[in-house]
Amino acid sequence: VEETDITEIENMREAELTESLADWKSKCSELELQIADRKDKIDEYNEAMETSKEASEILEQELQKARMLLGVTDVTGDGIIVTLEDNDETEINAALLLELVNELKLADAEAISINDQRVVAMTDIVDISNGYILVNSERVVAPYTIKVIGEQTYLESALNIKNAGFVDKYTKIGYSVKVEKQNNISIPSFNGDMTIKYIEKN
Repeated sequence: VEETDITEIENMREAELTESLADWKSKCSELELQIADRKDKIDEYNEAMETSKEASEILEQELQKARMLLGVTDVTGDGIIVTLEDNDETEINAALLLELVNELKLADAEAISINDQRVVAMTDIVDISNGYILVNSERVVAPYTIKVIGEQTYLESALNIKNAGFVDKYTKIGYSVKVEKQNNISIPSFNGDMTIKYIEKN
């Protein structure tokens, strides 16, 4: 014991402690870097989740818009209602309804129905026997109520163009045509078959 160099032992312990402390400091620094890296990753994930949510919402809005334009969902909006009636002198036929529908489409109608039958790209409007008309393969009879959603003033003006619009053209030869603006018009969805067999994506 007397020959033991206490100072040397203390110096050795101090060196070990210093080395150990340095080692721990190094480990702490590594952990701090790892923690910072994890925080950055979490921020990236949160940002990605938020972006995905926004993208999902945009896609859902676009899908809803596409569904409305395709006619596969019920819609409501301001527009006009056109009423056609048979009388002793004239009788409404499919050709006349088709002409009206085309004129409304040219006037930027966003949704059209005939006696609550939604008019879409696949809609058939044809005459059958006994003076009946088929719309979407469903029989419709007079009075024919054509509901239209779109810019009211433009739609009404397009139908009332003097000598060229549908109203002026057909009332002059005895047809009963009535046009009125209306808010909150409800048009049901297309309930027929929309199976696509031949169209392919380019």
